[in-house]
Amino acid sequence: MKKEIQEAIDKQLQKRQDSLSEYACRDKDVIRFKPFEDDYRPPFWHDIDRIIYNLSYTRYSDKTQVFSFRDNDHISKRMTHVQLVSKVARTLGRMLNLNEDLIEAAALGHDIGHTPLGHLGEAILNEISQRELGEIFAHNVQGVRTYMYIDRGGDGSNLSLQVLDAVLCHNGEMVSGEYHPKVKTKEEFLKEYQACYTDKSITKKLIPMTLEGCVVRISDIIAYIGRDIEDAIMIGVFSREQIPNKIRRVLGDNNHDIIGTIMNDIIENSYGKPYIKMSKEIYEAIVALKQFNYDNIYSKANTEEEVAYYKKGFNSLFDKYLKDIEYNNEDSDIYVDFISKQNAEYLNNTNHKRIVIDFLAGMTDDYFISHYNKLLNE
Repeated sequence: MKKEIQEAIDKQLQKRQDSLSEYACRDKDVIRFKPFEDDYRPPFWHDIDRIIYNLSYTRYSDKTQVFSFRDNDHISKRMTHVQLVSKVARTLGRMLNLNEDLIEAAALGHDIGHTPLGHLGEAILNEISQRELGEIFAHNVQGVRTYMYIDRGGDGSNLSLQVLDAVLCHNGEMVSGEYHPKVKTKEEFLKEYQACYTDKSITKKLIPMTLEGCVVRISDIIAYIGRDIEDAIMIGVFSREQIPNKIRRVLGDNNHDIIGTIMNDIIENSYGKPYIKMSKEIYEAIVALKQFNYDNIYSKANTEEEVAYYKKGFNSLFDKYLKDIEYNNEDSDIYVDFISKQNAEYLNNTNHKRIVIDFLAGMTDDYFISHYNKLLNE
């Protein structure tokens, strides 16, 4: 690029940085674990590109959000969810004058560690991981592992610490009335990440290191809490009138009103502040709506027969692929579709059981079902 054009672009980008809130994370503060050669793109913009051009991002399109294998093309998939989180988070970020590139990268990458079959698949893999490795499996932790140690053939994507931290700390299941960022070093982040494998209480205590990470965390809740209701009503799980009146009066009874009400409240309570905050009334209504969703949607998303079938599938595939590795069966799907694409560093430093879990976690819904059916027919 011509020097004068690059200088003009740099000036333009710096003007935007100078206009950000005093509490925003600026591009100059980016931290990476490996050296990185910059170009005309800002550093967190690099992260966005490294996320969306990766095959792990493509697989979002066939991963469950809540309902698996429903005969309705309008039911949300994981891809829909991350895009909605990105839109909600970028809107809040713009209103609060924060770093939108960092927000977009964290939002688009936050669920990359999700398994096939959504939270049910995550729970089953957690059972397998604790039984076989004595380690906890959680999708936020697997997301960090994916970006640091699995993607790009084991080289990792070299995302910024700020984005990796937002992925680790994003869990929208853990709602709070206020989100205060916590400054971290690379060493402190890695300590938190490692602790998540052995202490199940850690995930509930994680706090993002940036205000942008806090925005992504609350946006995760905003994006799914109303949309899941629309999906449930669409397939006849319950009617809109069954939403409790105390929730409807505060938040509304449709996704449009729920999103708008929560976002307006956050902006009013957070503008110009070093934290993200909701009013007590909105916070309590969100907690009540989350419980309503759990009782009427999440706990009923799969039948007992489906749960048993999926559990048997995960465990059967785990046993098969582990045996294939131990017997060096290079015709196995785990070799053809995964191991053959990983570098020596990953293969030499990863327990065979962990390799199988990494492979299972990265599967899409259809891939999982087709390979389980293939196993059943052998």
